[in-house]
Amino acid sequence: MKGVFLASATALAIAASSAYAADIKPAVVYDQAGKFDKSFNEGVYNGIIKFTEDTGIKIRESEPKNEAQVEQNLRRLAKRGYSPIVAVGFTMMSAVTKVAQDFPDVEFTIIDAVIDLPNVQSIVFKEHEGSFLVGALAAMASKTDTVGFVGGMDIPLIRKFGCGYEQGVKFVTPNATVIQNMTGSTGAAFNDPTKGSELAKSQFSKGADVVFAAAGGTGIGVYQAAKDEGKLAIGVDSNQNHIQPGTMLTSMVKRVDAAAYKVFEEANTGTWKPGLEVLGLSDGGVSWAQDDYNKDLITADMKAKMDDVKAKIISGEISVHDYMSDSTCNY
Repeated sequence: MKGVFLASATALAIAASSAYAADIKPAVVYDQAGKFDKSFNEGVYNGIIKFTEDTGIKIRESEPKNEAQVEQNLRRLAKRGYSPIVAVGFTMMSAVTKVAQDFPDVEFTIIDAVIDLPNVQSIVFKEHEGSFLVGALAAMASKTDTVGFVGGMDIPLIRKFGCGYEQGVKFVTPNATVIQNMTGSTGAAFNDPTKGSELAKSQFSKGADVVFAAAGGTGIGVYQAAKDEGKLAIGVDSNQNHIQPGTMLTSMVKRVDAAAYKVFEEANTGTWKPGLEVLGLSDGGVSWAQDDYNKDLITADMKAKMDDVKAKIISGEISVHDYMSDSTCNY
């Protein structure tokens, strides 16, 4: 009897899953760096792959090559009945706003921006908290008390990373020097490894021995430069420790993979809803990465200090200033 019940329950679960699957046509639009940028977009892609493996539901993927194609692709997907449509990155804010207003019955989720519309879900992260953590680790690892930061596009979101990083560095070593450079003023700044390498080498020449790149695909050049110079680098968004083993001190992990998975899971179970969701250290939205690739760079004492700092940020004992709250890094 028990076996019959289990078989029936399984059949019901499969039927329910199939019913939901028939109701959704999920899609994703990556930003111009593409889904294999080894960083932000690839994190989303990893979440999509896992969702498809778990549910059998395929997700339509779109990779626009320029700004104009972003809106065109969003509009085309909406016309064809895809929903929810996940837009990857703040650069899609204007396009999503326009298309969501034109297609009020389509559900949209944008990652890294906030849009106040009844059919849009906005997911943002407390990047300043994760950046504080890796800044603290950079200060512990630095032998020169000088560290660097290479940002991508010069916008408040990337300055939020830089400001959090600086606070973490100064928390551990108050008199440390933090050299900061941005790569550019357009979206192309997230896909320029050559410029990333040049900026990192410049910072190394000024005494930096650890550089944190919050610059998407541009970071690949930073990591290569760090390897060439025998210095340390810190990855971003995805766990990038594997890219240059022994060179990558850690990565500031931003769980865009989990966020993307959650969007499609909610749509599949009928629980998707519009509004704002903010993910930080307390709910695993951001963190730092420790694995086999960087284990030899992290001592037991460093790990203990990192656990302590993380706990104090979560409890509120350490308050990390958010650059985007007032457009300053005063703390």
